[in-house]
Amino acid sequence: MTETNAFTTNNERRKRSSSRRSSTSRSHRTPSRRKGGSSFLRIMEDVFFRLYTMFARFIFKLVYGVKGQSMPAITDPILLESATSLAKKIRRQELTSVQVLESFFRRAKEVNPLLNCMVDERFDDAMKEAKEADELIKSGKFTEEELAEKLPFLGVPISTKDCIAVKGMLHTSGLYERRNHRASEDADTIALMRKAGAIPFALTNVSEVCMWWESNNTVHGRTRNPYDTNRIVGGSSGGEGCIQGAAASPFGLGSDIGGSIRMPAYFNGIFGHKPSKFVVSNMGQFPLPVSEEQNSFLGVGPMVRHAEDLKPVLKIIAGEKAPLLKLDETVDVQKLKFFYQETDGGSRLVSPVDEDIIDGIHRIVDHLQMKLKVPVEQVQLPLFKQSATIWFANMKDDSGHGFDYQLGNCKRTINTKLELVKWLFRSSKHTLIGLFTALLDKSQPQHGSSKYYHLVKKRDALREELQQLLGENGVLIYPTHPTVAPYHNEPIVRPLNFSYTAIINVLGFPATTIPLGKLGSEGLPLGVQVIANFNQDRLCLAVAEELEKAFGGWARPEIRI
Repeated sequence: MTETNAFTTNNERRKRSSSRRSSTSRSHRTPSRRKGGSSFLRIMEDVFFRLYTMFARFIFKLVYGVKGQSMPAITDPILLESATSLAKKIRRQELTSVQVLESFFRRAKEVNPLLNCMVDERFDDAMKEAKEADELIKSGKFTEEELAEKLPFLGVPISTKDCIAVKGMLHTSGLYERRNHRASEDADTIALMRKAGAIPFALTNVSEVCMWWESNNTVHGRTRNPYDTNRIVGGSSGGEGCIQGAAASPFGLGSDIGGSIRMPAYFNGIFGHKPSKFVVSNMGQFPLPVSEEQNSFLGVGPMVRHAEDLKPVLKIIAGEKAPLLKLDETVDVQKLKFFYQETDGGSRLVSPVDEDIIDGIHRIVDHLQMKLKVPVEQVQLPLFKQSATIWFANMKDDSGHGFDYQLGNCKRTINTKLELVKWLFRSSKHTLIGLFTALLDKSQPQHGSSKYYHLVKKRDALREELQQLLGENGVLIYPTHPTVAPYHNEPIVRPLNFSYTAIINVLGFPATTIPLGKLGSEGLPLGVQVIANFNQDRLCLAVAEELEKAFGGWARPEIRI
């Protein structure tokens, strides 16, 4: 499909968008009354925030310049293959597991000095396991069909983030106190992937204790975006998003409690799926949720370059709960109900959505309406405007511990103010943003307070509204993030932009970030997230495959083969 055929002109899209707003918009509103003075103050606050972020962006551009470096070109065709394709070729002996491992490890060593995405590796052990996989295939003990059934990813290397335990590898979660800690056992999800034949080979960088959306810590340092090294990779699974986007790993696992799979997937131009609540085990992560409700917010999921890898990986890591997702059922995309929302409606202290992203949503709508001949309805859910507030409140639990306890390695509560003073003198082992996050956490409504219960009710109301909207066969197209990947440290001046993903965690729905192939006006990946009802993950994955065909999915690096 040519770009001319795939994309209509901006003017045509704007006309159709205007028509859609006037004819198909469903506005979900709750009654509210505002005093004139309050509205004026809100307008002034919004104006000030926009001016503030514009000035901050100007300063960051001065500091970093227009464009940083990009990842090296791909010279090995093996790097372009999906994990599913590699597994098939290994089973058929068209490639060996050793060849595949060598190709990706060579690529990881090539890009890592520039990107700093890989923080530990087990190449020697992985090579032994790759040779064993090749020997098993050559032995003829199992037919190709039996291998596909019993060991679907036999011989394929896999990476994961430095908070998901891989036996013998670092397990620091970006915390200096854990800098030498190594996992004694595999996390449940890694164990399941090993059982399916995958070979762990690389560990990737995270934010400190996985609670910020830029991957930087005092153990391993900062990870840089493969499309522009002046930009962030997201967090907390930022190193994993980066190693995937740079084609230095066939596929990987991330975890997500506020967008930690979907934001890095979006910023690095790949696919990332946060599963429905309670489907995938969180055992083996650090830190673990301290309450059942928090456990429902956190999810381990696949991070991949090719949409066809999403379903088989999810099926494996869901383990005994996989039947709940009915992943083997065929999804007819043309029979789905499609809804879309362009922005959160104007949340306080959250950036406006970039025009490139809104234009991407319009291109998706045009494709669905014109190519697939399916209706698409624009909606506006007002409670999305309170996403950050709802997330912060619902993250509270009755343990009495906050983020300052996690910064103390879940053994003690650190003195955050003292650590801030130490940071000024470069003697603290914590990141500045980690300490600020601990202070912000203290300022939020406490568990059991009237404000807490008020915001829990709002969460429940939004959950019910979305459930009724989506039903058994509906999906919502929504921005993953309001901007493309920001400059390093820029999230400090836009701290609540993560709310576009975070709200989905406390609701418990599955969501998939889908790249749109074409880079935006800043030379960075664009994408959206697609949300479905509980245990309807297969709908998100089917839409991911459809949009990959339409728009190209992962924006490949330069290729010189």
